[in-house]
Amino acid sequence: MKLVFHWLRELADVPEDPEVVATQLGLRGFEVASIETGAQPVIDFEITANRPDCLSHIGLAREAAAIWGHPLRLPDGTPAATQAQAQPSDCVDVTIEDAALCPRYCAQVFEVRIGPSPSWLADRLTAAGVRPINNIVDITNYVMLELGQPMHAFDLERVGGRALIIRRARAGEKLRTLDGVDRTLEPDMLVIADAERASAIGGVMGGQDSEIGGKTTRIVLESAYFQPATIRRTSRRLGLKTEASSRFERGGDINAPPAGIARATSLFRQVGAGTPIGSLIDRYPSPRVPVQIRLRSARISRLLGQEVPAQDVPRYLWALGFGVEPADGGWQVTVPTFRVDVTREVDLIEEVARHHGFDRLPVTFPSLAAPQGPPDPRIVHDRLLRQVLTSSGFSESMTFAFIERQAAVPFMEEDAEPAAIANPLSEKFAVLRPTLVAGLIDSCAHNRRRGRKDVRLFEIGSRFTAAGEGRTAAFLWCGAAGGPHWSGGAREVDFFDAKGAVEVLCAAFGILSPDVTPAERGYLVRGRAAEVRAGGALLGVVGQLAPAIAEARGLPDGEPLYVAEIDSDALARVAGGDDLRAESLPRFPSIVRDLSILVDAALPAAALRGTIRSSGPSTLASIVEFDRYQGGGVPDGRVSLSLRLTFRAAERTLTDEEAHEAVERIVETLRATHGAERR
Repeated sequence: MKLVFHWLRELADVPEDPEVVATQLGLRGFEVASIETGAQPVIDFEITANRPDCLSHIGLAREAAAIWGHPLRLPDGTPAATQAQAQPSDCVDVTIEDAALCPRYCAQVFEVRIGPSPSWLADRLTAAGVRPINNIVDITNYVMLELGQPMHAFDLERVGGRALIIRRARAGEKLRTLDGVDRTLEPDMLVIADAERASAIGGVMGGQDSEIGGKTTRIVLESAYFQPATIRRTSRRLGLKTEASSRFERGGDINAPPAGIARATSLFRQVGAGTPIGSLIDRYPSPRVPVQIRLRSARISRLLGQEVPAQDVPRYLWALGFGVEPADGGWQVTVPTFRVDVTREVDLIEEVARHHGFDRLPVTFPSLAAPQGPPDPRIVHDRLLRQVLTSSGFSESMTFAFIERQAAVPFMEEDAEPAAIANPLSEKFAVLRPTLVAGLIDSCAHNRRRGRKDVRLFEIGSRFTAAGEGRTAAFLWCGAAGGPHWSGGAREVDFFDAKGAVEVLCAAFGILSPDVTPAERGYLVRGRAAEVRAGGALLGVVGQLAPAIAEARGLPDGEPLYVAEIDSDALARVAGGDDLRAESLPRFPSIVRDLSILVDAALPAAALRGTIRSSGPSTLASIVEFDRYQGGGVPDGRVSLSLRLTFRAAERTLTDEEAHEAVERIVETLRATHGAERR
């Protein structure tokens, strides 16, 4: 919001230095973007979406007047309060067909003389960033900047049937707007129509068919209040953002429309632009009752941590336009209709705190009526997942839950459709992600385009499938398995590196031997994909991403890229528990036996280890595979595996005979279960 400083000083008695004014308003929560000095000093404020009343000079002047304790000077012709009217008019008929989308609509007919605006008015518009056009249009823009109430003028001679009808657009209805673009309207859009066609898109932009020109002699000036949601939706769908729509979509003052016309009437007379014909037409089917809120003195003290003098509270609120009456233990406050952000007692307390001064509030701990509840278990689990993955060399990525449809389809099951967004911001945010892997692929492509060859990323978040929303942890790994070393070149990551990262993740949750078995997924390379299970529950998948998917998302074709996704909720359910157990260091020596066997080449190592553990004694401390061989001397379809078995007892030294018997029993079980042969 560009605040023209001389304009502000007409409305509120503030210091002559713009820097001082900007600093004080900044302390009240208004962010200053820039200050321009010159013949027309301008302060540019960043106004948050919850304060539409401050998208006007009067709104900011009200705040400034409250700071310095001076009265607000309303401009000529602006009533402090307005009441609904319903006068008939011989010039134009106004009908509201949809009061839900347009609760109030005012109109006034004027006899006008089109010409240039006086220099003082044109200079102020230019300083505020608005291009002067002619006296009529300039006055409507001036009132919008001053009061925050957008208005639009129709050429009365070009209004069919001398009627204005506020209705929904008809399916396929077209309108050429003032910017010269033909736009196709939708049935949930609001239009201002005459008896024949649509003449304007309500709250967004007028149409060329009823545009005023140099030969215009009579106009209908509209000033209305529109439902914010419909203006926001229409503006986004049409890709049409205007000064009017940016104010209407945030929520304006429902009592401002007649005030806007009254101010415009005063300016018309002042600059000799025109005179009103007939009475103001004010269609207001359901007048709103002002919001009243009980404000308790004790509640102020509790939230702010200090007592605010009782005489200061009504003084702060009166200056901001609130009605304040004493009540038992506090005050009964009437909220002005321009403060759409104030709906609760805590909102009033914020207003008191802003003008009392945040810098005057002491640093105190809030009082608690009850102890804080335990954290959500998911927070603890996510923290552990994050710790394990970062310690494994992965960097956390945070991507949108909304993705484009093409990115989601490869991860969907056959005949399944991704969950579509009803009103997406763009096609890149059209559906909810069915997997976190989709976002990680795009993050990887972003890194690769910037020269990062080795990429390790993970993300923890929600995914959305036909079964509903679920929480998962996913990672992506491409490039080198580890950093380069002088003793040799870097090794490229493979399936077993990704599988190892999954096993480390499971081990952190007490799942020491997850079942990793071959599986098929449409988005993973066949033969390099596996399911991860524990306790009979499916935890997730790990494997190499299909090259076609990687290439479609901007990654080089043929370069292996490994991904995994683990259901964090399922992982927590089958976890080994949170109990920690400490064991003393071994006091007795171990016995190590190496075992070489021939087994089927397709036999998973996890199955082999499981058989050894189930048949071995309790003294079997560890199993390590240290060699694998295929080639001469080994039959086709078989593989030679060498394993190192470590035996150790906590209370005594084992004998060679015990170790020998254990190995023989293990070999016999392997032979019976897997057809293993000892070499």
